[in-house]
Amino acid sequence: MKLLRLLCVLCAFVVHTHADDFGKLIFEDTFDRTESQELKDEPGNEWTTASEKTAQGNKQVDLRDGHMYIYTHAAANHATSVRHAFEFRDGTVGLRFKFDDPADSLTLYFADMKLKSVHAGHLFKVVISSGQIQLIDQKIGDMNLKIRNARKTKTITAAQTKLLTTKRKVFRHKTDTGKWHTIHATLKGDQLSCTINGKQIGTFSSEGFAHPTKRLLRLLAPKNVHIDDVKIWCSR
Repeated sequence: MKLLRLLCVLCAFVVHTHADDFGKLIFEDTFDRTESQELKDEPGNEWTTASEKTAQGNKQVDLRDGHMYIYTHAAANHATSVRHAFEFRDGTVGLRFKFDDPADSLTLYFADMKLKSVHAGHLFKVVISSGQIQLIDQKIGDMNLKIRNARKTKTITAAQTKLLTTKRKVFRHKTDTGKWHTIHATLKGDQLSCTINGKQIGTFSSEGFAHPTKRLLRLLAPKNVHIDDVKIWCSR
């Protein structure tokens, strides 16, 4: 079954694009491994999670049938975050995902923990839900500490509010539940583009995307999501 899924992905690449176009492959994970126990997160392959901090240590990441299942425990105070370090200026992150319910969603967070002008290193994100895809610049937008603090203290200015409206772009797209889908998020300079199943969904240009070094990928799931075949390519 796993081989069949991989062959389908390869066929999609042949029709729509070539993996070589993305640059140098610097990371991949097919999750074909088992865990040593079932009480705590053990994603392996240098993935880390925040469950100790956000979910009282309860398990929220499970390796199942050759893929990674992410869910949020009832005791959690935050969406489940699964993280992996990498480094590129420009490049592509690709993976397969599946939703079980129309309320499920997945966020691809790109971060640089060395950047201190934003909260928790947040640079930008791609948010996939059942009805839309959002591309959001957080370095210049809502995670910039000046803007974030202004919002918290309710001192945000009209100019800052107007700026926030320009730092996000929404594309309508239906993502069927119960089916595997392939997403690619590609960075080139100040441009972020997204494809689903080889189809171009949208492109958005914003200065925060051009941050010189992206260092961390967070996969965020407020409810449930299945993840497989994660790949990261560096083009610069």
